[in-house]
Amino acid sequence: MKILDGREVTVRRYQEQDAEAIVNVIRRNFLEVNVKDYGEKAMKALAEHHDVNWFKGVASYANVYVFCINDEIIGVGSISSFWGSLTESILLTIFVLPELHGNGIGRFIIQTLEQDELFLRADRIEIPASITAVDFYKKQGYDYKNGVKELDDEGHYRLEKFHEGRKSEYV
Repeated sequence: MKILDGREVTVRRYQEQDAEAIVNVIRRNFLEVNVKDYGEKAMKALAEHHDVNWFKGVASYANVYVFCINDEIIGVGSISSFWGSLTESILLTIFVLPELHGNGIGRFIIQTLEQDELFLRADRIEIPASITAVDFYKKQGYDYKNGVKELDDEGHYRLEKFHEGRKSEYV
């Protein structure tokens, strides 16, 4: 639990009826925040692709957490096995309502995901970070995958974090 301006931010697991509100949070970030780094045309196309059916697909293979104030969805975060691996996981769909950025909710989402069983069992955790979010994730202890600071084909920086003492097999 987190307190924001005297209001309690609660976390719970995703339910199918959450999909539309979650997609709204994601699309708003694309169109209001990420647009500054990627441009309007690219973000409109991405927002169009990220619909309720797309999100339900994500929820079918990921552990999804919903963050709320007074039952209103204000953020989302998910974690999945990385391509079926038992030793690697990936953080996905981490978004907070744009007007609530900078209030510690993103950090609360990361902390929640880092308590999930898929995080705890993994030696290595990857995250595809937007240009917009890379500095935020670096503050959470993630660093460029293999030290490579360049955008991939999807326009993300690939970041990773290792559990203490488990990095040697990946280097």
